Amino acid sequence: MLIRNRRLRTTEALRSIVRENSLTPDDFIVPLFVVEGTNVKEEIASMPNYYRYSLDLLKHEVKELWDLGLKSVLVFVKVPDELKDNKGTEALNPNGLMQRAVKTIKDSVPGMLVMTDVALDPYSSYGHDGIVEKGEIVNDATTEVLAKMSLSHVKAGADFVAPSDMMDGRIKCIRELLERENYVNAGIMSYSAKYASAFYGPFRDALDSAPGFGDKKTYQMDPSNRKEALRETLMDIEEGADIVMVKPGLCYLDIVRDIREAVQVPVAVYQVSGEYSMLKAASEKGWLDHDAVMLEQLTAIKRAGANVIASYFAKDAVKLL
Repeated sequence: MLIRNRRLRTTEALRSIVRENSLTPDDFIVPLFVVEGTNVKEEIASMPNYYRYSLDLLKHEVKELWDLGLKSVLVFVKVPDELKDNKGTEALNPNGLMQRAVKTIKDSVPGMLVMTDVALDPYSSYGHDGIVEKGEIVNDATTEVLAKMSLSHVKAGADFVAPSDMMDGRIKCIRELLERENYVNAGIMSYSAKYASAFYGPFRDALDSAPGFGDKKTYQMDPSNRKEALRETLMDIEEGADIVMVKPGLCYLDIVRDIREAVQVPVAVYQVSGEYSMLKAASEKGWLDHDAVMLEQLTAIKRAGANVIASYFAKDAVKLL
């Protein structure tokens, strides 16, 4: 044989120089969960070794992330039940937990790229991503609140807002308001293809944001659909999204590849809580090699076309890298 493909696999040094995809700290966004209180570091029961932080400890966490080479965070807040209502009133509080978290991060690590979750479910007494009227999650009234919420985050210092709600037209609504208020450099990372997935359970535990009735299938996408993801993504780009996202990760790598080949903007993937928790559980039982599988999963997401990966494994991964 004149052609032997195995020649390029003979040593680690050779494999590394011909490797098509490699992970670096620049590939990651770190999700952060924030709670009220002082000296709070609560492990999330369904997400082993992942925590909610009060603002005083959040300072130390973001400094550690920065020292590891992780330069971007995506912030989520756990809102006390007494502050929840159907209109997400607390989301617009300029001194709300999200707004204070953004300021805390920027004061601690000014160079950190701060992205914020934009959706009503953490603030909703119904646990839905939008305003509820007669049992229906209404679209247009919700987008108006989401735009005001985004503006509040940007005023607090957020670099990017990340609408995760899947309401129609919300990117246009957010972009127009930011432009009118002269926040022209504020970015939008849209959850463009967010599926109604069964992998979100641990995340809802983390924020106590499970829907109080029904499900989210009237606004999140049907997992059976593929072409719809591209239509949603192209519309978000037309409306002003700077980065588009596919969520979840591993079960949707075909969608990631479709979008990567069709668009010219960066593509993000959210490796979600269920993906994290499954590997943690399997490795605790000794069924899987945690680190090897983790890196294989992350590499697969990047190979599919992701420019950036939001992952609960980010700290673990960069320590190995």
